[in-house]
Amino acid sequence: MLEKPLAESDTLKMMKSILLCVLCGLYGASANGKDHKGKYSVPTLDVTSQQLVLDAKQTLRLSCRGRWELSWAVPAGVAPDQVQWQESRCGRTQQQHCSVLTVRRSEAQHTGQYSCRYRHRTRRETSVYVYVTDSQQPFVEPQRMSPDVLYMKKKQALVIPCKVTHPNITAALVKYPDRHLSLDQRNIIWDSTKGFTIQTPTFEHIGLFFCQTVVNGVPHQSDKYFVHRPVSNILDMYLNSSDTMQALKGERMVLNCTATGELNTRVNITWDYPGKINNSGYTSKRLVKHSTHMLFYNILTVPRLQRSDRGTYTCHVSSGENAKQKQVNVAVYDRPFIRLKPKHGSVIEVQAGQKAFRISPKLRAFPPPEVIWLKDGMVAAEQCSRYHMDGTSLVIRDVAAEDAGEYTVLARIRKHGLQQNLTLTLVVNVAPQIGEKAVSSRESGPVPRGSRQALHCTSHGVPPPNIKWLWRPCPPQGLHW
Repeated sequence: MLEKPLAESDTLKMMKSILLCVLCGLYGASANGKDHKGKYSVPTLDVTSQQLVLDAKQTLRLSCRGRWELSWAVPAGVAPDQVQWQESRCGRTQQQHCSVLTVRRSEAQHTGQYSCRYRHRTRRETSVYVYVTDSQQPFVEPQRMSPDVLYMKKKQALVIPCKVTHPNITAALVKYPDRHLSLDQRNIIWDSTKGFTIQTPTFEHIGLFFCQTVVNGVPHQSDKYFVHRPVSNILDMYLNSSDTMQALKGERMVLNCTATGELNTRVNITWDYPGKINNSGYTSKRLVKHSTHMLFYNILTVPRLQRSDRGTYTCHVSSGENAKQKQVNVAVYDRPFIRLKPKHGSVIEVQAGQKAFRISPKLRAFPPPEVIWLKDGMVAAEQCSRYHMDGTSLVIRDVAAEDAGEYTVLARIRKHGLQQNLTLTLVVNVAPQIGEKAVSSRESGPVPRGSRQALHCTSHGVPPPNIKWLWRPCPPQGLHW
């Protein structure tokens, strides 16, 4: 069956209808997009002013409306049992969220900022500052027995938070006991919602402060604030041991970590060491205060060393953002020992005339041994003033031929009955020299041709020199008969 084709007018009407629907859809999408970015992109409150002023004991009621679920942020002085929230769906199509906050019998400490925000988008919020006026309590925070501590930090403004309960109240900043600080609105700024802000605090602003005001002729004081400037400058630190420390198994070991800091510095000193997990050691702390600085001591004691206590011991010193550390390696030996052997063979050679010469053996021992050098069986240092000890080495100054001989190094640990010695032979090489009459003749004048003459050469040196004669004939014109 063939369908009847649409008339041209009917086709035109259908196209117009489709176009109208598309335009309506585009308008609706545009309107929804505008609503998403514009209205209710942040919640809205039912107040038009940025601040409210209530009398004490009045009821505070705030209404908030938004696109998503809502939550509230209230001043710290509002206790959880003093506030109520009532949530509901609202709007013509019940697609919006509404929340009503109620604080009954408001008090001075309820003064502060109330914010309505989206529960899952907390950065999107709307706020109002509420003053709860009480002529008997012009400052928000009631006075306490002990002062609140405020910390002064480098390159940061200092806030004395003596907020007030009415926007028209002004206060004075007082440093204990009665020094009033001038309010210049440049470095020291007053704001009823914050208190006093000191833009560039100095040492002058360290100490005990409070705020003062007069209401209806009656003076009032705020809570007291102690401004403290934390000092975290570590001047120096050191350990009582060098890079390597040696000890015997079973001995008691004590490591002292000392830090020097400025006055009022707070320093924390801790240790890391192999036996820390097993509590093989314990620490004790001590503080010594001087007129210009402070000394902090942390002493680590290991009562009985074991082989497992070998390793690196690290002292950590920290103060604020500053930190330093130093470490020492600890070697633990089962028993005392002496190991002594030549460094470059048992025969040593040196050239006579050398300014200084050091005789050094390879010596490893623990505990550190007593070392004595002998020359040809006698104490070397007692034989000649040119001999002296430097550590375990013997140093000879201005080496001469008579320094040749046998040198014995004696190492002994009397406490443990250990002793070892090593003998080295020193050979002093002396350059060959010809005596004053090295070449001589019976007669100094001419001698007859064909006669027999004896020439003598005297020379000495170490090792013995080789003598070689050279003859150079005289020129002919030098002969006279």
